[in-house]
Amino acid sequence: MNSWPADWLLPDWPAPARVRGCVTTRAGGVSRSPFDSFNLGDHVEDDSLSVFANRQRLQAALGCAPAWLRQVHGVQVAAADPRQILEADASYTAEVGVACAVLTADCLPVLFCDRAGTRVAAAHAGWRGLAGGVLEATVQAMALQPEQLLAWLGPAIGPAAFEVGAEVREAFVSKHPQADAAFVPSLNCGRFMADIYALARIRLAACGVAAVYGGGFCTVSDPRFYSYRRAARTGRFASLVWLV
Repeated sequence: MNSWPADWLLPDWPAPARVRGCVTTRAGGVSRSPFDSFNLGDHVEDDSLSVFANRQRLQAALGCAPAWLRQVHGVQVAAADPRQILEADASYTAEVGVACAVLTADCLPVLFCDRAGTRVAAAHAGWRGLAGGVLEATVQAMALQPEQLLAWLGPAIGPAAFEVGAEVREAFVSKHPQADAAFVPSLNCGRFMADIYALARIRLAACGVAAVYGGGFCTVSDPRFYSYRRAARTGRFASLVWLV
């Protein structure tokens, strides 16, 4: 691997040797405040030349070609293609040197690979996409038996910071009653503190993916990461997975 900032993350999962993953942080780029410094989002009012420079730095550091998406909080899954920006919230590939990439700043990034190291995928799972089935759609698009898959839950808003309304709770509990345990009443009447990691594990288990790793981050409280809830005018960090 090429060198990159020391605080970028490597997924802690038992992926095969052919699978590589990375999560960027705010460190290592050229963007100015409030996007400082390694903003990779091209839709957040950052200077476009700074975003381009950051994306070029990322590609050089990883030694692969990221396939960026136009994320819309939906459930569309696309074949990763670095030559174009597709409207989707997840991508997959079996091609060496192509990185499936998602951008987040509180939403949940989920990386996937298979035990044989032949296919990878990345999904952007905000609560709408998670409730809508983006993880299930990603598993289906990988066209492998779910028990052959590994999933890693990247940095997202933690349960102590994720306050939601009753409609969010209902969206999950109506499909999986056990999701009730992922919601704790907040101090504000009629609202709940939600555990997006627990909700993702429930959805993955329901579609047959039991090997799930990661979780335990909180983008709101961890200054290494961009957080929309902490500061609405902010950048985006990337979670990527690829084959070598």
